[in-house]
Amino acid sequence: MQTRKRMMKRFFQFVVLVLSLSLIGVLFSQEEESPFVFHQRGVQHFFAGNLQQALKDWDREIALQPSRAPHHWQRGLVLYYLGLYEKGVAQFESHQTVNGNDVENAAWHFLCVARSKGGSVEKAREKFIPIVGDGRVPMREIHLLFAGKGEPKDVIDAATKEASGEVLRNQLCYAHLYLGLYYEALGDDQKAKKHLKLSAIDYRMDHYMGMVAQLHHRLLTQKK
Repeated sequence: MQTRKRMMKRFFQFVVLVLSLSLIGVLFSQEEESPFVFHQRGVQHFFAGNLQQALKDWDREIALQPSRAPHHWQRGLVLYYLGLYEKGVAQFESHQTVNGNDVENAAWHFLCVARSKGGSVEKAREKFIPIVGDGRVPMREIHLLFAGKGEPKDVIDAATKEASGEVLRNQLCYAHLYLGLYYEALGDDQKAKKHLKLSAIDYRMDHYMGMVAQLHHRLLTQKK
């Protein structure tokens, strides 16, 4: 009798185990098709420098959740780094419809227009997106610089004015990132590398755009 009970108990445990593994398999499969999972995996691929895979994951995310498309500024960044500038222009123009006061969106749109087929800094300024209401320092000065109405010194002055500690470091990280990108658009590779190194290393920040600076610096270093 005891032997039979033990056998029944083991059989029951086996059935529970099989059902549990089946359920885990189903949940894993569902998770694999989750827009969130594709988004997060795309982020990981992007910062690892696996740009094509990042784009593939983010395209799959949007296919599963089309409403994400205009919000996906991250996709615009990977399009820039892949040299798909016309698609980048379209992505940042789409993002402008859901986020109308972001200087960074205008800047990346500028960069894609400038480097697209037949593009130039002059054409990028003609199509430059006007922005009002981005109170982050030094975004106002960055916008004026890209518009051709400011100077690089103005960006650094704004970033350093009455700032110290982590605030200063963060503002300089942004300042040098966009100065580097600006000089890249102008074709001044030496100044671009100088400012991107400052953003990525000297004033390193490990938030999203700080990590973009690190990626950009790494890609430039690999070109040597």
